[in-house]
Amino acid sequence: MSKGVFIHPSAVVESADIGEGTRIWGWSHVMRGAKIGKNCNIGEHCFIENDVVIGDSCTIKNMTSVWDGILIEDNVFVGPSVVFTNDKYPRSRQEWEMSRTIVRRGASIGAGAVILCGIEIMPFAMIAAGAVVTKSAPPFTLVAGNPAEAKGHVCACGRNLGLKGGEAGCSKCGRFYTLRDCLSWRGGPPLP
Repeated sequence: MSKGVFIHPSAVVESADIGEGTRIWGWSHVMRGAKIGKNCNIGEHCFIENDVVIGDSCTIKNMTSVWDGILIEDNVFVGPSVVFTNDKYPRSRQEWEMSRTIVRRGASIGAGAVILCGIEIMPFAMIAAGAVVTKSAPPFTLVAGNPAEAKGHVCACGRNLGLKGGEAGCSKCGRFYTLRDCLSWRGGPPLP
């Protein structure tokens, strides 16, 4: 275990692979094989299973379970009570096949969203609260609804871009985007 890790006395942390500066709050359970990066904040009543990797500077809010096969890259926000899945055909007491899910860096997932397995949430995508995400979310895209659909584009700082004529500047941080930036991971503006 790295130095500077805070583990609440009521938390059960079986993994020794926890990065420096990470905080794990009450009644959370981190299983032995899990890997959690530096400076993360794991809220109360969270469950992190064995085959999980969480990058640096992530926030996992209260009452969220992160199951085997889920990769969360750096600087990701996962809101309270988010539901991840990892089996497309769940049945009790039979062999199962895990489907992996990847949440790319800088993405945000709103409270109560449901993330079906086998998809990618691309960099800086924003999943609205309560969304049911059944397919991969493009970068810098706001997805909402059930099933979730693209509703617009967001800046790396999280603000709505309101792309008009295929380009926009963010009124909050000043970054400038074209529609191409929002559709292509490789062609985007400088990222934080």
